[in-house]
Amino acid sequence: MDGLESPDVSNSQKGTEVLFRERQWVPAYWWLLAAGLVALTTAQLALNRSIWWMIIPAIVLGALAVWVLLWWSSTIVRVERDPDGSRWLIVGQATLPADAVARSLAVPESAKRNAMGRQLDPAAFVASHGWIPEMVMIVLDDPEDPTPYWLVSTRQPEKLLEAFVPDQAEKAVSHLPRV
Repeated sequence: MDGLESPDVSNSQKGTEVLFRERQWVPAYWWLLAAGLVALTTAQLALNRSIWWMIIPAIVLGALAVWVLLWWSSTIVRVERDPDGSRWLIVGQATLPADAVARSLAVPESAKRNAMGRQLDPAAFVASHGWIPEMVMIVLDDPEDPTPYWLVSTRQPEKLLEAFVPDQAEKAVSHLPRV
């Protein structure tokens, strides 16, 4: 459950090609913590009561925990290429064409706090999850759009930038530590 999925070769209905796709799953240990919390809460509710006080809360709280964790994991980041060659970054319901990008930058874990803190422009589009350490910053060059830049969490900033803005990708990730 690392959130990375292989890109689809093509989408025959639209004629678009998916170049990058990442579902941002919560970490696996969160599922274990949720199960422990459900078990602990159920045990507290069922203490010195009938068996129904254990069965019903376990079902209800378990379903609630699964729903919350799946909802938190619902963000999908993908890059698509149209038949005409234009590329689009799609984060949830938001879309961004590559031709609106002035420059891009991979934000390492060490700089994420600054990017999300005092330096954050309130008009920026942000799709961030605390459990994903790295981000990409995509600065826009669109006079009609009041959004100055996008900040998007991703586990693989290099692959995202290579798929979305291949001409900027090498420079945008050059400061990242190589593993």
